[in-house]
This record gives sequence, C-alpha cells and structure tokens, in this order.
Amino acid sequence: MSTTDPVVAPAEPNPVLTALRDAALWAAITLLLTGPVVGLGTVASSGTYVFVQRWGLVLSMTAIVFVVRFLLMMTIWRDRAPGPRKVVADLPKSLEFLRELFIPVAVLLAFSYPFISVWLTGGMTTGRYWIDLGVLVLTYILLGWGLNIVVGLAGLLDLGYVAFYAVGAYTFALLSLNFDLSFWVCLPIAGVIAAMWGVLLGFPVLRLRGDYLAIVTLAFGEIIRLVLINWREFTQGASGINRIPRPGFFGLDFVPSGPASFAQFFGIPFSPVHRLIFFYYVTLVLAFVVLLVTIRLRRLPIGRAWEALREDEIACRSLGISVVNTKLTAFALGAMFGGFAGAVFAARQGYISPQDFTFLQSALVLAIVVLGGLGSNLGVVFSAIVLIGGVELLRNLGFLKQIFGPEFDPTTYRMLIFGLLMVVIMVWRPRGLISSRSPSVFLKEKKTVSAEMVHEGRG
Repeated sequence: MSTTDPVVAPAEPNPVLTALRDAALWAAITLLLTGPVVGLGTVASSGTYVFVQRWGLVLSMTAIVFVVRFLLMMTIWRDRAPGPRKVVADLPKSLEFLRELFIPVAVLLAFSYPFISVWLTGGMTTGRYWIDLGVLVLTYILLGWGLNIVVGLAGLLDLGYVAFYAVGAYTFALLSLNFDLSFWVCLPIAGVIAAMWGVLLGFPVLRLRGDYLAIVTLAFGEIIRLVLINWREFTQGASGINRIPRPGFFGLDFVPSGPASFAQFFGIPFSPVHRLIFFYYVTLVLAFVVLLVTIRLRRLPIGRAWEALREDEIACRSLGISVVNTKLTAFALGAMFGGFAGAVFAARQGYISPQDFTFLQSALVLAIVVLGGLGSNLGVVFSAIVLIGGVELLRNLGFLKQIFGPEFDPTTYRMLIFGLLMVVIMVWRPRGLISSRSPSVFLKEKKTVSAEMVHEGRG
C-alpha cells in the first residue's frame, strides 16, 4: 500500500505585517526623496546664503506617509484582488437621476460663481481673488479641451502645445496695439493664425508617432519661445509687450467716469472687479462654445476618424480614411482652441512675455488631459479644478504652520505637492478621474463604455 502525505495549504500572510512592510517601504522612499529637497534649504543672510536644516519637517512628512499607507492597506486596499482592476462604467439604477441633474446644476453653478464668491467673501474687493482664480481655471479648461482633441481623441502626443497658446496671445497683442483692432475682431483672427501654425506643425510630423512625435512637438514649442525672445523688433524680446488694450462691454469701458463708463451708464458704484467679472463670463461663454463644437465634431465622421487613428493607424488606412487630413484637422482645431485661450490670457493680463509660455505650461496642460481621462471633456474640467484651483489654494493654508512649524511656507513646496497630487490621482484612478465615456455611435441602446474597452476599440 502506498501512502500519500496530506496536502498542507500555504499559510495566509498576516495582513498587519504586510501592511507594516508596505508602509515602511513607502515611508523610506518618502524619506529618501524629501530629505535633500525639503530637509536642506538656503536663505539669504548678511549678503550670503546659509544652509537651513528642516529635518523635523521631513520626519513629519515621512510619518504621515507611513500612517496613511498603513491605514489604506488595512481598510480600502485590504481585500484588493491581484490583477487588473475592473472599472465600473454604469451608475446604479437608483442613482441615475444624479447623472441627469449634474449638467444643469454644474451650468448654474458656473454662471453664478462670481456672485457666490462676492456673497461668501463679503464684498467685491475680498471676492476678487476667487473670481480671478475662476478665470485662471477656465483658461486652463480651454487649453485642456484643445489638447484633448490632439492627445485624447487622435492619440497624437503633443508636448509643444504652449506654442499655439503663445501665438494666440501675441497675435491679439500685436493686432490690438499696431492696428487698433478690438478684442472681438482679434479673437477669431488669433484662432485662425494659431490653426495655421498647427497645420504647419502637422505636415512635418505626418509619419511620426509616439516618442518621436513628442520630441518634435517639444522642439517646436521651444523654437517658438526662442523666436519670441530673439525677434525683438517684432515681439519686443524678453521684456514682453505691455499696455495691451482691454476689451469693453459693447463699447463701454470699465473706467470710473466718463460718457463710455460702464458703471456710470448702469448707475452703479465703480469697482475694478467689474472688469474681472466680465472676463470671467467671456471665458465661460467661449469655453461652452468650444465644448459644444468638440461634442458635435466627435459625433461627425471626422471625430470617429480621430478615434480610429488613435486605436490603429494601419487599420485606419486600410479603411480608406485619409490619415493626412485626419491628423491635420486634429492639429489645426486643437491649435485654434489654444489660440483662443491665448487671446483671452493676453487681454486679461494686459502684459505678456516669453516667460509665460514655457514648457512647464505644456506639461501642465498635458497633465490636466491625462489625469482627467483621455478623451473626456468632463474629466478635463475636474482635473483643471484640482490641479489649478487646488494648488493655488495652498496660498491660503497658513494653518499648516501650526503643524509643521512657523518656518513652513506652503507656497515653497507648491510643485512638490503638485507632483504628489498627480501621483495620488494616478494610483487611485490609473485611467484618469473620468475613466468611462459614452460611445460616439451606438446601436439601439446607449451604454457607457469602460476605459479598458475604449483602448480595445469598443468605444
């Protein structure tokens, strides 16, 4: 007779020890990364720079990472199964009404935002910062929607998108100063000229994809910036262009008095915030126009051609789709929307320089598109609010000095916190904040498609 030994099941790992090991690993990584960046700093003292050590702040950040990671491993991620995570596309039937209410509530909130800011802060002057922040967020939403056509829909990685932003801004500034043209005349011209530059960029890169395309577009953005710096007779070089005319409200200027004064015409007290509120609504209306055009284009054959190009260029050619026209229209339309945003930026600031259009701006807009979810217009909105509005709010987090010490300045670690925020979002939502989308074409029933299936060509 043969005997067999009983099969002993492997012992399950202790979840507490696993969580402690994982938390210790991430705490060690945090210590290595923040040690030289946060722990050592320089301050000016008696005409020289001296080192300042902030090891207490480093240990505090390391302890926070350890505790948060341990709690996540013991609660939310404890029962996480190995392998790819599934993306839930549809809301439960009991919550479907939230999807129908979201759009009207969001539109109402967007249009009432300036008045809510003034009311909550107690006056025009105190609400100026929040209205200005709203204009900044809307500008980046415009840029994000433009780049979303190129990257999210057509699948063309563009690292030089800030070039079209600069073309729109300088077009408005030069036309308004040299030819005395109004903002409303310069706005479409800025978009058209930026679209022309988009086509010029598109022709040399028709055969490029992936990393090679990214390198060429990055070089294009830097070339435009260097031209703006060195062509001093035309762009005034690194000193920039100032005294750019501000747009008015149907011929009424935002000045204290005069026959064409906005405040005097409507019989209200003058406030410089009126101009900022006007800019907010101009940017908001322009953003809605861009959104409607983008949604409509996505449902047209050109929009489906963009998505086919993103999935498989060879299959796109075999179906008889003109890859040349598809790529050029994506570059042109994305550049046009960037030109619109640039014109609004120049009119709002009244001063522009090449330092406003560095590669960091391109990277920031690309981060907004990727973190929001490729191809998702709503994701761009959420991502812009989080990355632009959330990071700007660091200026108001003075209470953190009570936690990390009186020498702690949140604005000093703005980019560090910005990078950590992006890492957290990508760990939490690997495919973006909005990881599902509605199909462009559907049969009988319109179903929300998971982002995992979008990449497989089912969306």
